[in-house]
Amino acid sequence: MAVFAAEIDAGNTAWVLMGTALVLFMTPGLALFYGGMVRSKNVLGMLMQNIFAMGLLAVLWAALVFSLAFGATGNGGFIGNFDYVWMKDVGPATAGALTIPFVLFCAFQMTFGIITPALITGATADRLKFGSYAVFIGVWLVIVYAPLAHMVFAGGWLAERGALDFAGGAVVHMNAGAAALALVLLLGRRRGYPDTPMPPHNLPMTVLGTGILWFGWAGFNAGSALAADGVAAQALMNTFLAASAAMLGWLVVERWRGGRATTLGAASGAVAGLVAITPCAGFVGGMAPIYIGLITGAVCYLALGIKRRFGFDDSLDVIAVHLVGGLVGSLLLGFWADAAINPAVAHEGVFLGGGARLLGAQALASVVTLAYSFVVSLGLGKVIDMTMGLRISEDDETTGLDLSQHAEVAYAD
Repeated sequence: MAVFAAEIDAGNTAWVLMGTALVLFMTPGLALFYGGMVRSKNVLGMLMQNIFAMGLLAVLWAALVFSLAFGATGNGGFIGNFDYVWMKDVGPATAGALTIPFVLFCAFQMTFGIITPALITGATADRLKFGSYAVFIGVWLVIVYAPLAHMVFAGGWLAERGALDFAGGAVVHMNAGAAALALVLLLGRRRGYPDTPMPPHNLPMTVLGTGILWFGWAGFNAGSALAADGVAAQALMNTFLAASAAMLGWLVVERWRGGRATTLGAASGAVAGLVAITPCAGFVGGMAPIYIGLITGAVCYLALGIKRRFGFDDSLDVIAVHLVGGLVGSLLLGFWADAAINPAVAHEGVFLGGGARLLGAQALASVVTLAYSFVVSLGLGKVIDMTMGLRISEDDETTGLDLSQHAEVAYAD
């Protein structure tokens, strides 16, 4: 049961209200970002998968998942209890150390719970049944997202061991990336991949989605301070700088390796930087976000080769951008974490003279996140595949998701 504090801070509340709206706006932005990269016969299928997450997952969050993620620890710090099921005691008063309404904290975290499963859709594009997708993300939110959110965000097992994750490098990005890897291994390759060209059908849509994501990420990261304060301001600046630097890092390596700097590369590089700064945003300062962004942009571009080396089909490079980007950012936090930026940093990074203790905690959190998410997602996906089937038929794949799954077309001609 919540322990209610005495006062609500109006400024903090106003900022987190705005942050909640910004993060919610990121899911339509993600839909456009991914939708522009698929072929025209699949664009509505991609948009629908993302928008549908806003419907199903919000209801599940209110009914059960918020309590499992943020209820009091019920079993060794791995998952919460049932104190807040059906929104019990989740109201307009504050709770614990919060200076915002508890229901607003619930809403803010809900937007994270919505976009995380939606990130997976980029990897499974063009071939995942809509009904199977709906079942997967609903169950996944309960059995994968909730435990990891509790272990990291709610002071659970990984947080107790010193791991830091300001806004979701592990809980959101590595988690979604590992689940994406599990699903693409189960689904197999798209028909014709890699021999048939499958270029993006609308790069302007992808660039628009990038802009919305970048805009919304201000709420994602700076909103995670849960206050209108200096940490939020630092997180906002870090978010912008890391995205900018990662775009440059990606494009430099792309130009060096491929001879051209591309629009898709600029968009992908910026998103990779946003991913990498997410765990670090409120814990680093100075030039650190630029260094983190440059390194991540280059590494994530090089990580595109992983799918070619191992032969799996990650349609829109979720693994290279989100799994690798989240991992790089989480580990680099172990080098640049600065207690002068945020007193919540108990052990500073290697470059600040704090030794390797935080780096070790970040590595542990990364391994646990990747292993847990991959194994459980693989098991869940296998059960769905054996019962409902994960993949659409060959005829439906030729027709496209728009007509075969939704009886609609995006473009009349």
